[in-house]
Amino acid sequence: MAIDTQRLERIIHELLEAIGENPDREGLLETPSRVAKMYGEISGGTHEEAVEVLGTQFDEDHQEMVIIRDVPFYSMCEHHLLPFFGTAHVGYLPKGKVVGISKLARAVDILARRPQVQERLTSQVAEAIQEALDPEGVAVVIRAEHLCMAMRGVRKPGASVVTSATRGDFRNSVATRGEFLSLLQEGIR
Repeated sequence: MAIDTQRLERIIHELLEAIGENPDREGLLETPSRVAKMYGEISGGTHEEAVEVLGTQFDEDHQEMVIIRDVPFYSMCEHHLLPFFGTAHVGYLPKGKVVGISKLARAVDILARRPQVQERLTSQVAEAIQEALDPEGVAVVIRAEHLCMAMRGVRKPGASVVTSATRGDFRNSVATRGEFLSLLQEGIR
């Protein structure tokens, strides 16, 4: 289903009226159109599948850890429709096939660009890699700041949430998980 920009524009116009603004004043005239376009961009992942982007693989007899760190992402909290953003760290243990590292970053992006909660996002990234590559193991760590917590409610800007998801050897082997986490230590900020 495509984004209904005309409907979004009407809704934003009504929202502005509902909060006591005049949507017809000069500064707000184009706001409904700009916001509708923005929602099309930031929710575009709802129309894509991360597993598909991971489909291009290469035969490679590399059996050691592959890690991409510090992948920036932006998502929208499904509870308050406010952004949360941060970095994802993704690792996997290949089993005869590798994927281009840009595809790992793209998978994070696709899954982040939909209404989300961080816990689900973390698991979905791990599951997409597990499904697409069937590796010996997958590990994902995500660190994010949530504007729903920073600018409203408890108002704690700067607080971050860290979530992890492990599959296969990363879950079953303390040594493998430890190696992954130690390689991230210098990169997590």
